[in-house]
Amino acid sequence: MVHRTRRAHSRTYRRQRRDRRRAQARARRSTVGDYCAVRPFRFGVAATWANSREAWVAKAKRAEELGYDVFLIPDHTGHQLAPVPALMAVADATSRLRIGSFVFANDYRQPLMLSKEVATLDLLSSGRMEFGIGAGWSTPDYERMGIPYERPGVRVDRMVESIRLIKRLFREERVDFSGKHYRARGARLWPKPAQRPMPPLMVGGGGRRILSIAAREADIVALVPQVDARGRHHGREITAAATAQKIDWIRKAAGDRFEHLELQSFVVDVDIGGLFSALKRIPFALSGSPYFLYGTTGQVARDLIRNRERWGLTYYPIPDRAMENFAPVLAALRGR
Repeated sequence: MVHRTRRAHSRTYRRQRRDRRRAQARARRSTVGDYCAVRPFRFGVAATWANSREAWVAKAKRAEELGYDVFLIPDHTGHQLAPVPALMAVADATSRLRIGSFVFANDYRQPLMLSKEVATLDLLSSGRMEFGIGAGWSTPDYERMGIPYERPGVRVDRMVESIRLIKRLFREERVDFSGKHYRARGARLWPKPAQRPMPPLMVGGGGRRILSIAAREADIVALVPQVDARGRHHGREITAAATAQKIDWIRKAAGDRFEHLELQSFVVDVDIGGLFSALKRIPFALSGSPYFLYGTTGQVARDLIRNRERWGLTYYPIPDRAMENFAPVLAALRGR
């Protein structure tokens, strides 16, 4: 029995070493190197909730004091603040901090009204809005609103059509549009945003199709693990090897646009200074993953620089619970 257990552990160790070598090889092959210019880092705070206006505003002000670049909020029906008024409160309470949707679910709003909300946020924040949009994925949201939860291909098709209509609304004075999912007749967008022709557009995902769409349509491409309808993802989605594959998809789809794209990776977990405890929590195969930042301030800063050199990743939203913990890394990389 002991020998069988030892053999099992040995096989697991060998498999982990093999997985790591493969991940490193794929990562080396996907090095962005000459493909894009080096961008400075940007860091965001992703938040959902506060018990009062005072607490929400204090969180935003603290993010600005610490040097974060963007304050982000998602778009769900559950235990979170509504994104539009919450982002406006952040803009009112700060002077430099940019604001962003992380992301608006396309199916929850009609494109003209969504464009109007984004343009208004941008105008009233003096040009600090970043517009993230996604196809929608959370079945609880759809169930609560009574919206049909259609297959992914249909939801993505609808989002693509929405993005094309929204871009026309921002760029043209009057829009007539006839698509499979949306129609518009004599549509005009008021107000016009402060950023012309429109705020930076962010689209992200984990699959090849959605990342290819993002590469062609967006200014910011977010690498997000593919999840099921309940928000669960497979561990393979967050490895260095998977990241390398996704960057390759983006590069091929973007073509000449690639060097102009900003690449984002959401950070699932942060532990600055707790390297040894962190190593007990994450599988060996996930070492090198951009979704986990573990180690001392210097180690994490070096990892982020490595990720930029290897994949071109420069934009990292941090969960608000880790905002203070991550601040020394932000300070170490400021201006780099």
